[in-house]
Amino acid sequence: MSRPVAGVRNKTIIVTLPGSPKGAKENLQAILKLMPHACVQAAGEDSRAAHSGGTKKLEKEAGVSATGDGPSTIAVVKHSHDHHHHHNHDHGHGHAGHKVPKAHTAPSERPQSNDPRLGATHRARESPYPMLTVVDAVAKITTTSPAPVTENLPLTPDLVGSIVSEDIYAAEAVPAYRASIVDGYAVIVPGSSSVSETSIKGTFPVASVSHAQASSLPPALQRGQIARITTGAPLPENANAVVMVEDTTIASLTDDQSEEATVSILTADISPSENVREPGSDIQLGSLILAKGTRITSVGGEIGVLAAAGISSVPVYRRPRVGVLSTGDEVTDSSHTSALSGGMIRDSNRPSLLSLVRGWNLCAEVVDLGIARDTPHGQLEEKIRRGFRADGLDVVVTTGGVSMGELDLLKPTIERSMGGTVHFGRVSMKPGKPTTFAGVPFKTSDGDKTEKLVFGLPGNPASAIVTANLFLLPALQKMAGLQGKGLEKVVVKVQGRVRCDKSRPEYHRVVVSCGKEGVLIARSTGMQRSSRVGSLASANALLVLPQKEGWLEDGVGCEALVMGPILGYAGSVL
Repeated sequence: MSRPVAGVRNKTIIVTLPGSPKGAKENLQAILKLMPHACVQAAGEDSRAAHSGGTKKLEKEAGVSATGDGPSTIAVVKHSHDHHHHHNHDHGHGHAGHKVPKAHTAPSERPQSNDPRLGATHRARESPYPMLTVVDAVAKITTTSPAPVTENLPLTPDLVGSIVSEDIYAAEAVPAYRASIVDGYAVIVPGSSSVSETSIKGTFPVASVSHAQASSLPPALQRGQIARITTGAPLPENANAVVMVEDTTIASLTDDQSEEATVSILTADISPSENVREPGSDIQLGSLILAKGTRITSVGGEIGVLAAAGISSVPVYRRPRVGVLSTGDEVTDSSHTSALSGGMIRDSNRPSLLSLVRGWNLCAEVVDLGIARDTPHGQLEEKIRRGFRADGLDVVVTTGGVSMGELDLLKPTIERSMGGTVHFGRVSMKPGKPTTFAGVPFKTSDGDKTEKLVFGLPGNPASAIVTANLFLLPALQKMAGLQGKGLEKVVVKVQGRVRCDKSRPEYHRVVVSCGKEGVLIARSTGMQRSSRVGSLASANALLVLPQKEGWLEDGVGCEALVMGPILGYAGSVL
């Protein structure tokens, strides 16, 4: 039968018993005699004085005895199972048979985080989580991250950043009518099937005026007439070309001198369809205008073609919602105006990550979750749960609390308090070794179960930004409908010698610019300590240094991951 679970919250003892009647009864009997001592302890009795007589004295007072040969630290009630039923559980046979649940993995195969309740002396001296390569970590993220969900949104500028979820076809032709490309005069050019052969050069009466407006169409043009027309306006019926205003002069005015009465066309070199946009010549009705997977950019072209083609509702992938949370008792909000004291540090991670994630323009919303203090079973769990429930987040990104210290609470909170799974807890890289990726079970308002993602990034500023670019970005790309390839890769030449690390690949912050011959040059931002946020202040790429002893020499080619715009020669942005 299952064991009971007990804990203390403030001065209250909480006991959870198994769900079966038999298990609940037996487990309750097992702890009843110990409850008075536990309650006195929870109420504040001096522990040293209470235990001065040793464990055996406490067991004797409680009326229990210890099992085992050596000194006992856990007291267990001896039961006299004198019940009116037998205990011959012939499992698998008879009407009462059942199969006893059995784990298929050994405890050593189930790495789990430190238990904060046990204190510093009981924490592991070595991480139980396997060390993954960056490639394997990214693969785990992209396979675990949920597939994108389709939704239909109205055509507004808010669509910028969204990915089209299905092929979109034109609902209307553009233009819908024959339209003028220039300002001038609509004419009937000789040589067409509907007119006789006469010269277009000469003086003609102006029969009408056609403006680009939605209220009406101009009257049909008769042979020997012309019509003044503006750019984009519909051609009068029977007209088949437009003469540019530059190729005409006014011959006479109307009686009130307000309009031209007759106009002279100065050239005969006008061909049918000249300066005319035919119906559907820009966008044909039913033609493919945006393919599935197209990203709607701020340039405006995608929005423009959708609007022109009569699309008012756009099928896109739902963009994920992300929250950013800093952790630590020492972390102070950047808005703190007083001088820092003691071990206080200003929070640079949260503002940096909020800016970074918003700059990717993949998310529907990026939420500031504030700072969680280092209190076991406290603020960290509360803020993560609130982010998923109240803010409707898909992903929570935390910084700090992912290493091996007694106050590194992310992994214990995920595994022990939230019933989640740590998919990986270490990565072979520099900086960013303790990067953690986890999933938390979540029940939607419809009752469906899903998994929300938690990215536990290291607390050092450079580590946080580097790991966000390497691991968070591919997950958000996939959830937004992209392929999840992460940062773009380029080959650069290293300017100056750069030391490599023999134990781990390193992601060195650099400034990449285009040299005179079009070759990309990478220049280090200086000292690369993971706590040095200044190494990222001007960086636009990560130089991927191989794991090896020694140096990468000046002028050697190396792969780099581009984080921002590349500088052109003399400092201009490409």
